[in-house]
Formats: sequence, C-alpha cells, structure tokens
Amino acid sequence: METIELTYPHQFQIEELPETIAAIGFFDGIHRGHQAVIQYAIAKAKETQTKNAVITFYPHPSVVLRNNHDVKYITPLKEKQKILEDLGVDRLYIINFNKELSSLSPEDFVNHFIVGLNIKHIVAGFDFTYGHKGKGNMETISEHANGRFNHTMIDKVSSDNEKISSTKIRSLLDSGYVEQANTLLGRSLTTSGLVIQGDKRGRELGYPTANIKYNSEAHLPKPGIYAVRMIIDGTYHEGMASLGTNPTFTEDRIDLSLEVYIFDFEQQIYGKEVIVEWYKFIRNEEKFDSVEDLVERMKLDEEEIRSYFER
Repeated sequence: METIELTYPHQFQIEELPETIAAIGFFDGIHRGHQAVIQYAIAKAKETQTKNAVITFYPHPSVVLRNNHDVKYITPLKEKQKILEDLGVDRLYIINFNKELSSLSPEDFVNHFIVGLNIKHIVAGFDFTYGHKGKGNMETISEHANGRFNHTMIDKVSSDNEKISSTKIRSLLDSGYVEQANTLLGRSLTTSGLVIQGDKRGRELGYPTANIKYNSEAHLPKPGIYAVRMIIDGTYHEGMASLGTNPTFTEDRIDLSLEVYIFDFEQQIYGKEVIVEWYKFIRNEEKFDSVEDLVERMKLDEEEIRSYFER
C-alpha cells in the first residue's frame, strides 16, 4: 500500500495520478460500517480494473475546530494504516486537517481532493460531510460532481438494531466491554507499542510482565485486568494485561501503565514492537492490603483467562 500525505493545496497534477475508485471518511476504528464502505470501493475497483484508494484525515477535526488536544483514537494512524493494508487498499491519502482545509467550500473540496486526485468514483457512508461546516453531504455531491465522477452512498450498518459507530465503540471501551466493542469492530481491538524496561516488580511476584510504551493518542479500555493476546514477531501468545496505576504499590499516580504477563513465555523482548489484542475484561484494578493478597488474586485471574482461551 502506498501512503501519501497531503496538505492543502497539494501539488499533484491529475495526469500524474492513476484513475482511482476511492472510499472517503475519517474511519476511526475501521469498524464494520467503515469496512462496508471500503470493501465496496475495493470490489468496484477490481470489477473495473482500476486502482482503489482510501481518503482519510488527520488529526481529528475537533483538534483544529475546538482546540481539543485530548482526542483519543480507536485506531491511531499506525494501526489504521496496517488495517487498511490488510484489507487490500492500494493507496492511502491522509489529508492534514487544518484551518485552511476547514475553510474550504464544498465545491473547492471536491475540485481539489476528488477531481484533483483523479478519483472517478467516490464511495462514502450516508453521514459523510465535507467542506466548510460540513455543508457538503451525500445529497449535494451530485451537484458538486457535475458529471466528472460517479458516487455511491453506503447505508448504515447496524448491530442489534443500533447503528454501528465509533462513538458507540468508545463508550463500550470506556465501560470495559471489549467483547461487545470487538463485535462492532469486526475484529479484536489492538494496541501497538514498544516493550520497555519496567520496575521488574512483577518478576519478584512470580509474574514477570512486558511493559508496553503505547501511543498516547490510543483510546484504551477502562483500567482493569484483561484477557489478551500479544503478537510478537508475528506469533500469537496468550496472557493477562494490567492497565492502570498499580495502586497496591503507588499512590497519586495519574498516567496508566500497560503490563502484560505472557503465559508460558521466557524470551527477552525488550525493545521489540508488539501488538496487544484485547479480548475480555476480567475485573477492575484493586488496591490490595498485602502483596500476598495480590498474588493470590493474580493466580485466580490467570486461571480464569486460561480457561477463557481454552473454550
């Protein structure tokens, strides 16, 4: 997959670019609804023997429009790129969302980022908007296309009679409902990061953990103990994750640490890039009266998680 970062105004000439069928949207999470949009574009491109593409944006518009710098992404850019590549996307256009872009009229947006990128067919969800204050939408796109490209609107995708949305998935993660979130995502939530040196307290407890330095923009589930799988060098390993502040040993800590005890694993992995797949919330983080009480509880957690993966 070729990744192309764009800032308004981009310098591409139409003749330099292949005719393309593209899916467009912010696509945070690339959930089942997003996948319906993207897979339609991919299938249409195969059918017509043209290139497919995804057009997305970074950062989230609220960073620019509301000065909100605490935005968390279900799929930070790195995860988003990997998932799109796995889906079979040929080209990824990442448009830098800035003040200039937010001021573009719908007509200018279409001229510059659809016609100007040699897009011959654009595919979007029913709620996609574009241009200044989102004045452009899937009802106005025919007028703005003016016969220069085709367009397809994909209707909402529902689960249990409710629209699948990034907002719903974030809400589920905030409550620890990762299994339900995974159902809407159509895959397991993933968090990538670097294994770093920790305080090695877990080793002293008989539970050596991999400390993960994760992307600060990642929208993680609520703090607690989870059943997870970790991907190391392409191989899956089951384990239990602790996401939290380690209240038994620390006080007044705010930042969350992510530690994973990998079952039946003794390799040295400091400095490796790994991926954590989230499967099931086990319990809330607790402050124990003694180290012994903590270890006993960890043994129960391990038993429960091993049983979960053996099902």
